[in-house]
Amino acid sequence: MGAEDGKRRCFGNRPGQDLLAAYHDTEWGVPVYDDRLLFEMLTLEGAQAGLSWDIVLRKRKGYNRAFLEFDVAGVAAMTDAALEALRDNPEIIRNRLKIYSTRSNALGVLVIQREFGSFSDYLWRFVDGRPIVNNFANHEDVPASTPLSDQISKDLKKRGFRFVGTTITYAFLQGVGLVNDHVGWCWCRGKS
Repeated sequence: MGAEDGKRRCFGNRPGQDLLAAYHDTEWGVPVYDDRLLFEMLTLEGAQAGLSWDIVLRKRKGYNRAFLEFDVAGVAAMTDAALEALRDNPEIIRNRLKIYSTRSNALGVLVIQREFGSFSDYLWRFVDGRPIVNNFANHEDVPASTPLSDQISKDLKKRGFRFVGTTITYAFLQGVGLVNDHVGWCWCRGKS
C-alpha cells in the first residue's frame, strides 16, 4: 500500500507512508458508531495537536495499551499516579496536558452516555444521523474548521472536554465519518 500501488489518495501517497495510506483507505471518512472507537479517535486527534498524524498512528498501539484499550469507564477511573506514570511511557506522546485530558474526556463521555444513551447518538444528532459528504476538487480546498466543528467544539468544551478546539474537532469529524472529505479524484471517493 502507499504510493507504490498507484492509487490516488487525499494523503498517504509517498513512499514510507504505508500506515497513513492504510488509515486513509480503510478508516478516514468511514462512519463510526462505536463509543470506544469514537473515544479512541477523539483522544488520538487531541494527541496530534502540533504534531503529524503519522506520528500519532505510529503510537496508536501504545495508546491502546496505555489507556486500557480505550475502555471509557476504565480511563475515567485512572488515578493521577497512573496518569503520571504514563509521562515516562515512550509508546505515547508524553505531554502531561494531553495525557490528563484523556481522563477528563472519558469522564465527559460517561456524562454524555447517561444523557444521550451513547456518545455516538450525541455526535450523530449534529448531522441528523447522516454523514455530510462534501465535494471538494482538491485537498487544498478542504477547510480546517467549519461552523459544524465550531458548534461541536463549543458544546464539548462546555461539557468539560479538553483538546477539542474547532480544528481538532473537524479532523475528528472527518476521521470518524460524520464528514466525508475525500476529494473528487481520490479512489475512496465513491466507496463510502
